[in-house]
Amino acid sequence: MKKFLSFNLITVFLFLLSFALIQSTASANHKWNRYHWARKSNPFTIKLGDNVSGTWDSHLNTSSADWTVSTVLNTNVVAGGTSASTCAATTGRVEICNSTYGSTGWLGVAQVWLYDNRGHISKGTVKVNDSYSMNSAEKLHVMCQEVGHTFGLGHQSTSGASLNTCMDYYANTSDSDMTSTKPNQHDYDQLVSIYSHTDSFTTIASAPPAAWDSIRLDGPGQWGKLVERSTNGQYETYMLDFGNGYKVLTFVIWAGPNNKVVGQNDRNWR
Repeated sequence: MKKFLSFNLITVFLFLLSFALIQSTASANHKWNRYHWARKSNPFTIKLGDNVSGTWDSHLNTSSADWTVSTVLNTNVVAGGTSASTCAATTGRVEICNSTYGSTGWLGVAQVWLYDNRGHISKGTVKVNDSYSMNSAEKLHVMCQEVGHTFGLGHQSTSGASLNTCMDYYANTSDSDMTSTKPNQHDYDQLVSIYSHTDSFTTIASAPPAAWDSIRLDGPGQWGKLVERSTNGQYETYMLDFGNGYKVLTFVIWAGPNNKVVGQNDRNWR
């Protein structure tokens, strides 16, 4: 990983799921394989634990409201169940945290725990790092996208073009550009596809412990094998496989120099 150390900012989305190819068009299937929350009926509600400070509260509340437009799921911002510094996962919900995590190299990290070989999500976390600066549009883009990952969504595009969704790789560079800060209709359609069936049990609020519950996955040395890389090398996916359906995938977005997230006009920066 030494070749990336010269970059001033690295955006990392840490996502625990099984390997699936990233699609490159807005019409593509951008669900992560079959990964989803188990539940007995739709719509269901995912609790988002608020462990963020006032500088992030509005972005969390906006993202929650935007995702709740979905016809199959709702989100509800509730009191946080962890400390912002550790952002430990809580079974059956998603904990959202911000802190000055230090010069880790990542701007945002989304984690999802899968506890069986049928791809059922049992808990999740989102961390955003205040050690790096973002404007309001970038904060909303990161928050919306990271929360979307915890539902089982991947990205709509890897080109860097704006598809008018927070689930693309478009970099918002100013508060006047809000094109990639909210879900679009394709995201909502994809959620309908992911949650078109129901389950005989639920992982919301309860789930048995799994092999990786106590394992920390904070850095590249813990991410396992490189299994995917975009054409320009900006996006990489790593997999750590425990067997029996337990897999950890780390999805990394490497950002360009000068503390800027790489966008459409910089997509050939490597």
